[in-house]
Amino acid sequence: MTILKQICDDKLDYVRRMQHLIPDVVFKARIEMQSKPRGFIKSIQRQKELNLPAIIAEVKKASPSKGIIRADFDPQLIARDYQSGGATCISVLTDQPYFKGHDEDLEVVLSSTSLPVLRKDFMLTPYQIYESRALGADCVLLIMAALPDDMARELYNLATDLGMDVLVEIHDKAELDRALALSPRMIGVNARNLKTLEVDSKLSFDLVTRIPAHIIRVAESGIGTRDELLALHKAGFDAFLIGETFMQSYDIAAAVKNMLGKATESV
Repeated sequence: MTILKQICDDKLDYVRRMQHLIPDVVFKARIEMQSKPRGFIKSIQRQKELNLPAIIAEVKKASPSKGIIRADFDPQLIARDYQSGGATCISVLTDQPYFKGHDEDLEVVLSSTSLPVLRKDFMLTPYQIYESRALGADCVLLIMAALPDDMARELYNLATDLGMDVLVEIHDKAELDRALALSPRMIGVNARNLKTLEVDSKLSFDLVTRIPAHIIRVAESGIGTRDELLALHKAGFDAFLIGETFMQSYDIAAAVKNMLGKATESV
């Protein structure tokens, strides 16, 4: 069993239990009381029009490959540091068993910053999409490696119908072809193989040229330095989802500023 399959199987079990406790009708009622989504793609697009890279800074306590990444984990302070450092958007891991995240982390971040926020989790059912908007998420992640085409389409359409943006994640050309069938506005290339957890940065450079220029192109995983970010930006990526590099930093706001550094100039 691959790591991704194990995570997805556990996630489906969790969702089935939650559906008995909180039916989706509760989330639908909460959605009516939520503020309008903040415009995740719109914020990145503004940076793209200026030829500036957009950082999607990730709030992540742990990962299956690294274990605990940040012991002094305070989502409120981290979100404020990200905003003061110059991040364009924020990503929040809400998976509990493998990433030590919580739904409350998302709500805390949303209340602590004005930046658009992505709920990063393993979205497998419509229930989770309703739940995400009820929590206040501005954007959700859909991982093509975890979804059959019909469910990917259903979840994508539901998310956009609810006003959220969608980051469609791919890892190879076959997944890219499947993703393009959704007519997405944003595609993320994850350099980390979720089935093995190995990182291959060359993959990002190989796939970015295959993504049409009108689609927001997001580089994910394996970005540790400003030079790496600049190289990926020059190759055609518009936004950069960075988590571990910031989470391991003593001064998070300074780390974001350093990552932008010369990248705040046109490249």
